[in-house]
Amino acid sequence: MTTLNIAAACLLDPQDRLLLVRKRGTHALMLPGGKREADESPLQALQRELWEELQLRLEASALAPLGRFRAPAANEADTWVDADIFIARLPHAVEAAAELEELAWLEPGQPHPENLAPLLRDHVLDALAGR
Repeated sequence: MTTLNIAAACLLDPQDRLLLVRKRGTHALMLPGGKREADESPLQALQRELWEELQLRLEASALAPLGRFRAPAANEADTWVDADIFIARLPHAVEAAAELEELAWLEPGQPHPENLAPLLRDHVLDALAGR
């Protein structure tokens, strides 16, 4: 079984909606972020990924750790993700870039879409609710 080390962010807008993304050619909605490179800390990887995917630059001080979670990967068979998750407020509107095909918003108190990634569905949403 393969494990991918990733870093991702819970990005909240002024209405407390959670930003979700869907990568090109996939079905699952997930948090923005991605795989860590060998020489990167989780925070460095996340800052790089946010720039690549959303053209969003966030200072390290804007990203608060939410936790570290492990779950089956959404888009890769026989693979798990070991994820460092951070939380931040979006300073401005963003648009999909790089491999992203769709941006979506998860509204507080609304039903969750069926196609949430396991990491988000099984761990992150509960951690967010507990904050």
